[in-house]
Amino acid sequence: MRAMTYDRYGDDDELRMTDRPVPKVGPGEVRVQVTRASVNPVDWKLMSGGLDALMDATFPVIPGWDVAGVVDAVGPDTPEFVEGDRVAAYARKQIVSAGTFAEYVSVMADDVAAVPDEVGDDVAAALPLTGLTALRVLETLAVTKGDTLLIHAASGGVGFLASQLAVAAGATVVGTASPANHDKLTAIGVTPVAYGEGLQERLREVAPDGFDAVADLVGGVLDVSLDLLREGGRLASIADPAVEEHGGRWVWVRPDGERLSQLLEEVAAGRITVEIDRTFPLAQVADAFAASREGSANGKIVIEVTAGS
Repeated sequence: MRAMTYDRYGDDDELRMTDRPVPKVGPGEVRVQVTRASVNPVDWKLMSGGLDALMDATFPVIPGWDVAGVVDAVGPDTPEFVEGDRVAAYARKQIVSAGTFAEYVSVMADDVAAVPDEVGDDVAAALPLTGLTALRVLETLAVTKGDTLLIHAASGGVGFLASQLAVAAGATVVGTASPANHDKLTAIGVTPVAYGEGLQERLREVAPDGFDAVADLVGGVLDVSLDLLREGGRLASIADPAVEEHGGRWVWVRPDGERLSQLLEEVAAGRITVEIDRTFPLAQVADAFAASREGSANGKIVIEVTAGS
């Protein structure tokens, strides 16, 4: 099968299109013929060796953790799916090696979700990591109706989904973002506040009594978060482990087919929106990584692997 791989840690120049064996399908697994994958910053951070202290890698590595496609084969005792099912998954594995930037990938069935007919492959592939991260952060913070929630980086991939989910839960949401994205946040019921010098003062103007919960999705904002958090408030971060020194939680997303199914149903019903910035063919993963690293994408970057919806 065609797969984008790298043989050692490094920069985008390490990426090569190679021919790799089609993966086997073990008990409790499904093999997915990939139509779309999507890029997350963790993909190029892994390639640089930035997470080597946490995760082992077996080279050559096929990067990519988000996937949408069609079930090509099922392993023994896997009654949940049949060949031909449209599915999506957050396909992270304990060892970095067999990712989703390839024509086929095998995934544990518990991590896989059926894709509703109303959801296209681009959106299905763009949702898993960001959507499950957003959901896990909000569940960690126990966000409920009546809460006043601050989301740092509310217009980003995770933040935009977390904002929509929190508003739907009945929370009052304030989100930090660049002015160019303020209209986008206002449209979904979020009060936007600009980054930069004077951030604490601007946040106090819109929430003079502080916040019941703070979701840090960018890092570097711990002092601001602690200053504005009400006594007994909840703090979680996906970017700064130092929150744990102050009673907060450092959150890592987990593969979860059941929760991904819930998110896909929300998308199918039109209750949450997933933004797509642009699509690159599999051969141009290096260009997709560069675009992600620049930070200018307005939505997810999708990788087209084979023809899909």
